[in-house]
Amino acid sequence: MPQNSNIHQTANFAVLSISYEKADAQTRGKFAFFDEHIKSFVNQIHEENLGDAFVVSTCNRTEIYTTTPNYLLIAEQFCKTVGVSLMDFMQYANILKREDALNHLFRVAAGLESQILGDFEIIGQIKNAYSRFKREKKNSNPYLERAINSAIQISKKIKTETGISNGAASVSYAAVQYILNRSKQLSEKNILLLGVGEIGQNTVENLVKHIYQPKVKIANRTAEAAEKIAEKYQIPHIPFEDFQAELAHTDILIVATGASTPIVRKEHFPPGKEILVIDLSIPNNVDKAITLDQPLIELVDVDMLSKHISETMAERRKEIPKAERIIKEMSKDFSEWEKKRKLAPNIHHFKATLKKMERNEMHNIHKKHRYIQVDDMELSDKLIQKITNRFAKYIIDHPWKADEISKLMHEILVELPNKEFNEKH
Repeated sequence: MPQNSNIHQTANFAVLSISYEKADAQTRGKFAFFDEHIKSFVNQIHEENLGDAFVVSTCNRTEIYTTTPNYLLIAEQFCKTVGVSLMDFMQYANILKREDALNHLFRVAAGLESQILGDFEIIGQIKNAYSRFKREKKNSNPYLERAINSAIQISKKIKTETGISNGAASVSYAAVQYILNRSKQLSEKNILLLGVGEIGQNTVENLVKHIYQPKVKIANRTAEAAEKIAEKYQIPHIPFEDFQAELAHTDILIVATGASTPIVRKEHFPPGKEILVIDLSIPNNVDKAITLDQPLIELVDVDMLSKHISETMAERRKEIPKAERIIKEMSKDFSEWEKKRKLAPNIHHFKATLKKMERNEMHNIHKKHRYIQVDDMELSDKLIQKITNRFAKYIIDHPWKADEISKLMHEILVELPNKEFNEKH
């Protein structure tokens, strides 16, 4: 009989998290993980035979999720990939294991761990991050697959059944809210948005939603992406390389690009130009030196934006207990699935043994009486399934007895009949 391992995936599941709670925007930028890192990281952990891991990197956090027992080796490969020291990484990383790690994933997906409470942009980022890793690895991990799907379901349920996202205060919304509070006659202001990735697109959507006929232009390194968004929202786009010339006519610049170093620098701005610059990128894509000797330039980053939405947050915090109840309830479903998955070999072996006994008995009946009715087979199948279901329920309800009971049933159903057969012959 195949022995069931006592070590299951949750025992190995871990998350190493660097977030806004311990690291400011500049520090988080050092650990940012870009799409171009994925191939190298996946190849490294494959060559070292380290198992499965994927990385979620957003403006609020960089997190490594893994089902590998030695998560520090995964962290080491991550650090090599992004060019930081393991010691530096560990200085800011929170490490969660087993059920705590799973609960953390669900809380992050639900927007409970976001810098802006209830920010549901994160679930799309988790989903996309896992999909990119899966494509690169060319297969999936059943535990991670189920965990991500559960996180998606939790996120949807919390969004529809609680008010934790009321007032929509995502990073992109917070930027538009800041503009609305800071500037007057917004319909007359020229707005330039650099970068139309996920956050950039959400920013465009919020600008169009909250400002009457906004004068927005967009630019993106990939022209096709800019054309697509421009067409969708009926707004103009310019070639990315022309953004410096456009700054002479810009009142508000929003930067949502995904570069690893600043791409907007002091020399890009005409002297004496009054302009509000909002940097939504992590790491910062706007050089902080733009304000030196330029009193008319105001620079706002992600960390500063989060301070301007306290009223919305107070209302959202009231919804946290509801969200936590949903997580607790759906975590039980996940736990049940995992128990069944862990005990599946015992259940399959038990059923296979019964099926083998059935075949032998049917063969004997056929040999002796020369007939077997279809009804006999159907009745037999139903009995086998009923007995198997009872066996499965018992070991799922008493997992600590699973190996003992499985071994006992194997002795009764297989070893004892074999012994009797050998004694007769």
